[in-house]
Amino acid sequence: MIKRSPFRYFKTSPEVIRLAVMLYIRFPLSLRNVEDLLHERGIDVSHEAVRYWWHRFGPMFAAEIRKRRISGMKSSRWRWHLDEVFVKINGERHYLWRAVDHEGEVLESFVTKTRDKAAALKFLRKAMRKHGRPEVIVTDRLRSYGAALKELGAADLQETGRWTNNRAENSHLPFRRRERAMLRFRRMRSLQKFAAVHASVYNHFNQDRSLSTRPNFKLNRAAALAEWRGLCSA
Repeated sequence: MIKRSPFRYFKTSPEVIRLAVMLYIRFPLSLRNVEDLLHERGIDVSHEAVRYWWHRFGPMFAAEIRKRRISGMKSSRWRWHLDEVFVKINGERHYLWRAVDHEGEVLESFVTKTRDKAAALKFLRKAMRKHGRPEVIVTDRLRSYGAALKELGAADLQETGRWTNNRAENSHLPFRRRERAMLRFRRMRSLQKFAAVHASVYNHFNQDRSLSTRPNFKLNRAAALAEWRGLCSA
């Protein structure tokens, strides 16, 4: 069976679509910023086209990245860092829960209206169903984590302490920069969608340049870009 290209009904080339989606998700740019950057490169598209491409292809690219990475992320079962941040949607407070492994890979993002035991339990079950059960779970002192882990029979895995969860705290910074560029979110569903896609794209291009030599960093960066250009190809 021949796999059909998802770009088959589009007049714009797949290379331009991938570039526009990458610029919008990866960097703190608005839709009009992406339009201007593409125009500088001789590509004439409107910001509404960029919006449509991101909604159509962003989740598709993220799903392919996750499919390729999850099978090779066995080390992610060693140590998880869990944390939640406040996100306002139309003036109402919501919570974005995030699970990060010891290397800074964002494993799971989940949006809820509450920060109680039920929300923590749903988040943990979703993360463990996809990635398995870790050996250590680092959290802050929010009681919802302890209650949820106790119900899952994993209370002995929890670890809390001052500054022990800095890995999760630092992982929020790229999302916060992106949130400001988008002037916040208007729907809970759009927040969940963007958080999941942004996490996958951030994982893909995050090379931890401070931990590798310049030649290795350049090789890894080129490999990530080459793999991105091959996503969803026929």
